[in-house]
Amino acid sequence: MAKKDIIVIGGSAGSSGVLRRLFTDLPADLPASLFVSTHMPAHSSGYLADALDRVAAFPVAEAVDGQPVERGRAYVAAPDRHLMVLNGVVRLADGPRENMARPAVDPLFRSAALTYGPRAVGVILSGMLNDGASGLAAIKACGGTAVVQHPLDAEADQMPTFAMEAVIPDHVAAADGLAPLLTEIAATDAGAGEPATDDLILEVEIAMGARLGAHRLASVSQPSALSCPDCHGVLSEMNEARPLRYRCQIGHAYTAEALASHTEEIDAAVRIAMRMMEERVTLVTRMAEDARRSGRSAVAELYESRAEEYSRYAATLREAAVLSLRMGRSRREQEI
Repeated sequence: MAKKDIIVIGGSAGSSGVLRRLFTDLPADLPASLFVSTHMPAHSSGYLADALDRVAAFPVAEAVDGQPVERGRAYVAAPDRHLMVLNGVVRLADGPRENMARPAVDPLFRSAALTYGPRAVGVILSGMLNDGASGLAAIKACGGTAVVQHPLDAEADQMPTFAMEAVIPDHVAAADGLAPLLTEIAATDAGAGEPATDDLILEVEIAMGARLGAHRLASVSQPSALSCPDCHGVLSEMNEARPLRYRCQIGHAYTAEALASHTEEIDAAVRIAMRMMEERVTLVTRMAEDARRSGRSAVAELYESRAEEYSRYAATLREAAVLSLRMGRSRREQEI
């Protein structure tokens, strides 16, 4: 009987140390294949694979598109590509970003759920926001196993917490308990699974780069009043999704939490509006001075009144920009 031998691991802020501890403690004869996806810059040096290979008792390397899946090996996501595992083959996909990330955790987890069902084991580690929660729900729905690092043990507890809100995990463990737990799980019979839904199949195809389009999007979602921060197209709310998620026709995907945290365009709009308002204050003030010199007192008073009004608007926008800057700095410090 098949074992639970496909272990997919996702994390973000604070997960590197947990991964090093996990890979140090896992045995050389672990009867499973491991896949790791963490958020990284598009031009990352790929240091994580090297760091894990130095401490692991089995081979660890950055994933290569098309290589066969082998037991006793670990595959680490490459920069700017979604790591997928489909039908015994490692795939690096250039599909749309999910939750502002590529690689993202959800595509890896969904691909494991689709192909391996009850053999898949999803592991959520420390991280910000809730990438991975949807993918972990897909693994559970297909009969797989859900493992979550204990939120109180995580440096950034949002990913574990949101994962536990999306599914009832089979196991919750601290970092030092993950290795013996996964070793035990890998020796367990997989059992029977559940068939994949059409929604799951479609989302795996999207991550692989398939064109979505309005018709296919309408089959799995309902249009919303929100717009996509990436392409500015209309976002649609995914049907019965846990957690609440959105996609556009291009395929960009966001959970509600990730969408709410996407503040770059709002910040830019505030700065542009502030600059325009300050320029208007300068212009109207100059017009008031000119009216005074030419003896048009009534017109001058009108322009001076407008200048005061515009100054108040500019001050409000300036305060909003400063507050947003402080919040962004605080969020980046938490991620570090």
